[in-house]
Amino acid sequence: MSSPNRPVHHDTAPREVPADSPTGVDLERVIAAQVRKLRLASGLSVGDMAAKIGISKAMLSKIENAQTSCSLSTLARLAAGLDVPVTSLFRGADAARDAVFTSAGQGAEIVGRGTRVGHHYEMLGALRGQHKRLEPVLVTLTNASEVFPLFQHPGTELLYMLEGEMVYGHGESEYHLRPGDALLLDGEGLHGPNELVELPIRFLAVTAYPDNHQG
Repeated sequence: MSSPNRPVHHDTAPREVPADSPTGVDLERVIAAQVRKLRLASGLSVGDMAAKIGISKAMLSKIENAQTSCSLSTLARLAAGLDVPVTSLFRGADAARDAVFTSAGQGAEIVGRGTRVGHHYEMLGALRGQHKRLEPVLVTLTNASEVFPLFQHPGTELLYMLEGEMVYGHGESEYHLRPGDALLLDGEGLHGPNELVELPIRFLAVTAYPDNHQG
């Protein structure tokens, strides 16, 4: 029992904790993979690396096999020994990131976006939530028309010509687009094809919406 006049010291130093901690397993695996990869890239053996940073070979082996959790001081030693920022040891530890793959010709058809005979709009993928800021659309025009749809929307749009030839209007300006040409425009200005010079026409239209856009 402690003496009533004697202060009690609480040990607040970081400790090595078991890897089966319910919140630490994934993090230990990320650190393990990064430490091993960086050590091998440096050409150091487990023994050499352990001696360099002042921990036991057995401890380094446990770290690289995700069998233990690193204290802050050990992480700092590892980073210094590998000559990288501490944050490099956590690379890949953030939440899973979404990606959308669309096979050729398998994009969702957009109906109602100025669609008419010979005008085809194919969505090439979209992310949800806060990352829904880009809208990539493959546009195919195969039929000459006297009247073309005009568009106006928040954000910025990039057009990249793949095939054919057309005159594209934006506000009061016109641009003659051929394969390989790109047009970056402010979506708030009225825009759309003014003249279809050579059919078929295919171009990629990528719209970047502002962060607060509700699509």
